[in-house]
Order: sequence, then C-alpha cells, then structure tokens
Amino acid sequence: MEDQLKDYMHYMLVEKGLSQNTIVSYERDLKSYIKYLQKVEQLSSLAEVTRLHIIGFLQGLKDANKSSKTMARHIASVRSFHQFLLRERVLERDPSVHIETPQGERKLPKVLSVAEVEALLDAPKQGGAFGLRDKAMLELLYATGLRVSELIQLDISDVHLTMGFVRCLGKGRKERIIPLGNLAIEAVGRYIERGRRELLGKNATDALFLNLRGERLSRQGFWKILKGMAKEARIEKELTPHTLRHSFATHLLENGADLRAVQEMLGHADISTTQIYTHVSKARMKDVYKQFHPRA
Repeated sequence: MEDQLKDYMHYMLVEKGLSQNTIVSYERDLKSYIKYLQKVEQLSSLAEVTRLHIIGFLQGLKDANKSSKTMARHIASVRSFHQFLLRERVLERDPSVHIETPQGERKLPKVLSVAEVEALLDAPKQGGAFGLRDKAMLELLYATGLRVSELIQLDISDVHLTMGFVRCLGKGRKERIIPLGNLAIEAVGRYIERGRRELLGKNATDALFLNLRGERLSRQGFWKILKGMAKEARIEKELTPHTLRHSFATHLLENGADLRAVQEMLGHADISTTQIYTHVSKARMKDVYKQFHPRA
C-alpha cells in the first residue's frame, strides 16, 4: 500500500503540479486511511478494499468528532487516490464511487473593516529593515489578495513596480497577473531599495521577503509577524493568514467591483468560491443598517 501511495504522491507533485501544502494534506489524510485499512480492517492489499471499509474509516473520523469539512477533505483524498489507481490499472474497480460527501455549513470568512485594515497597515515601525519588510508585505497582501503561501514564494523578479503589477503562481501552478496600487508600489519599492539589501547581507537568493538570516521567510514566520502587528494595531478580532485576502475581496465587492474580475485576481477556479464574499458584503450591510438606521 505504501508503494502505491508513493506513486500517487509523485503523480500529484510532478504531473498535477499541486502546491506543497496541498501535497502534505493529501499525504497526511491517506496515511491515516492506509493505517486504518491495515490495523483495523487487517487488509494487506488495496485490491481488497470495499465501500464498507471506506465507510468504516469515515465512521471512525465521525466518532473522533472530526468536522464535516475535515471529513469532506478525507473523502476527496481517498476518492482521488482510488481514481488514480484505477486509471493506472493497479485496481480493477473504484470502491469510493458511491461515497457521499457530507454537506457542512459554509462559514462566512472573517474580514476587517477599512479602518481596521488601515490600523494594521500603519502598525509596522518604519525605522529599520524589518519595519520596511513588514509594511511591504501587509500592503502587498491587501493590494492583491495573495495567499500567504503565494506571498512568501515571490521572487524579486515577480514584482514589476514600474508597470504596477505582480506575477504569482497559484494552485496548480497557474500563473496570474495582479495590478498594484500606488501605496503598495511605494512600500515594496522602499523595502527593496533599503530593507531587503540590509537583510540580504552576503547571501544570494532571489526571494523577495527575507528573514533575519537573509533567507526566504516561512509561512510560520509571517504568521508570527501578523499576530504581532495585530496586537500593535489593537485589533481584537481573530486573525488568520487569510484575513487580508478575505478583506481585499470583500472591500472590492462592496465598492462595486465585478465578481468575475475579483475571481480572476483571487485565482479561484470556480466563481461559486468567490460568491461567498457577496454574502459577507450583505451581512456587513445588515450590521451597518442595524447600527445606524434610526428605525432599524
């Protein structure tokens, strides 16, 4: 079973071109699935797997109080794995065909108000290299709606300040070009000219955003910086690495942006994913109405 998993992960990485984060999630889910088949069901081959075995695996997740979102992700991983094995003729049938995906509640993403975003963007201290870097990262995230994983993978050649756009590779290695506003251009320009040079030292790297050692900043490093900036800005809302991305999309739609254009900038394959932000806008509109209308 482990050999088939290795073949599948190689296929996902090389042929599908999925991001490292997605690869890690698939591998983690499938390792727990294979462990269940071997330890609980006492199976020695994937050819022995039936629909009932998969249902048993999912029931174990349910008994462990896993969310419907987590269960849906496991089902997607298992289904994709079996479909791969069928295509490669490792198996003659796909036992996951009629397994239903649980329909969970779709939670509205948490967003910051414009005032909260302004406070967050003003939080980095502008005196040194770290302040210039943090300011540039926050301005760039809010200006483009990039995922944090996309932000930290940017190379210096991906940012075209004179022409006012940034190039990034999103999920599935799909390229997209996103325009930059003047404030983001200025912040990134200051960082590249002064802050990045100082952080780079004698190192040689193409990475745009660097850590203390002059190496590419990690996702965990960014998350630590964001929490510090939120504390500095006195933002009490719970923040996630996606908060500025959610705020970017919501504020654009609130100001009349075209849904298709926002979909393109976010890099969503399906417009239904982008439509969640229209619900956020309506929810925020309701809150404003209740707060300020005299007869609300």
